[in-house]
Amino acid sequence: MLLDPRGPRFAAAVTTVVLVLVLILTSGWLALAQAAVFAVTAANPRFGPYGILYRTLVAPRLSRPTELEPAEPVRFAQLVGFAFTAVATVGFLTGVTALGLVAAAFALIAAFLSAAFGLCLGCEAYLVLRRLTGRPLPARRVPAATR
Repeated sequence: MLLDPRGPRFAAAVTTVVLVLVLILTSGWLALAQAAVFAVTAANPRFGPYGILYRTLVAPRLSRPTELEPAEPVRFAQLVGFAFTAVATVGFLTGVTALGLVAAAFALIAAFLSAAFGLCLGCEAYLVLRRLTGRPLPARRVPAATR
């Protein structure tokens, strides 16, 4: 499966806003909602709520993407995001607020870097793991319609 790279970046921007609210409100329930978004998107990026918003509201107003990226790194990044927000959820809901704050802050940093600079830390970690195991993955592909 190939993705328009602007979709995950849009999703990271929405995630950034949600995680800022999680930190301001110290809300375990909002962290849980974001963890659920990460879980759904990790299972299949096409069904991720923020991806659906991007495809229905934003993408129709943009030109076609000039290149596509494989979904596997994005799925891995969503799993990493899920892990951090799950820990944040547990921290906030069990009263270990410091744990919730630290885990949510790490997730926020990663989401912000992806949204603002296009630097997906989870995607980069996935590509490093693939290289270390001798199974490198091309980062981007040009769609046939633009060749």
